[in-house]
Amino acid sequence: MHTIRAYRNDLYEFAALVTERDQDGMAKRPIDVRFDPRLVDALTIREYLADLYQKNRKSTIARKLSAVRSFFRFLMRQGLIESNPAEGVLTPKQEKKIPSYLTVDDMFRLLDAVPDDRLFDLRNRAIFETLYATGVRISELAGLNTIDVDLDEKLIKVSGKGNKERIVPLGDKAVQAIRAYRMRLYQESGIPWEDSGPLFLNKFKGRLTPRSMARCLDQLVRSCGMLVSVSPHTLRHTFATHMLNAGADLRAVQELLGHESLSTTQKYTHVNIDRLMEVYDQAHPRK
Repeated sequence: MHTIRAYRNDLYEFAALVTERDQDGMAKRPIDVRFDPRLVDALTIREYLADLYQKNRKSTIARKLSAVRSFFRFLMRQGLIESNPAEGVLTPKQEKKIPSYLTVDDMFRLLDAVPDDRLFDLRNRAIFETLYATGVRISELAGLNTIDVDLDEKLIKVSGKGNKERIVPLGDKAVQAIRAYRMRLYQESGIPWEDSGPLFLNKFKGRLTPRSMARCLDQLVRSCGMLVSVSPHTLRHTFATHMLNAGADLRAVQELLGHESLSTTQKYTHVNIDRLMEVYDQAHPRK
């Protein structure tokens, strides 16, 4: 849903920029989003990108170009245009960012800071333990139903991007936390596990949203005095980094994370490379 909304906004922005230019490409006129796509050429799209470079990151520009390229590809399939003017426009080269992650000590400190007195405390502990134990996306976690979770086998069935399902193992701590939360939920609300509804509930007994989960994490980070920024995706990065750092196979981590391409997972190998360099510096006789 968020991706669709972003692509729609990108296309509106593109249409507005194209239609607010006069034929000479310089003067401005009132925006009319009913632009004629047949008049758009590669130069128009490059002008659009040049305008974006003034206030957007390369990753954002790449996404906007992808939306425009897909739009014209759709028009070609519908027989409305003969060629895709965006096909030959190069995507900006992306900056290589090292994912942010927590050390093992900081991760344990965060999890141990979750209280276990109230129902919602137990729920939050189960959420964060599961995020760290599985590395799933926050949207995937929010979408879990009780029927997707097998606590005896320590497995969850996750519906990822493109509705692709995968099976991810659960750690003992996460299993214990989920059991404790659902047991208290049954005691206080009478909602049984067999209800087959959402795994994590809000105060109105509806599905807890990804945004609400993120807010709970923000509150926890502030309460334990951590000075670094921690988001749900940080826990996903932390899971992958700790797994690879402990010797997990790269392709296995790829499957656990639900990455389509191995290259997406490879960005987490930076820690292994750092450790290899340390070992090399300490052990090689000719430094």
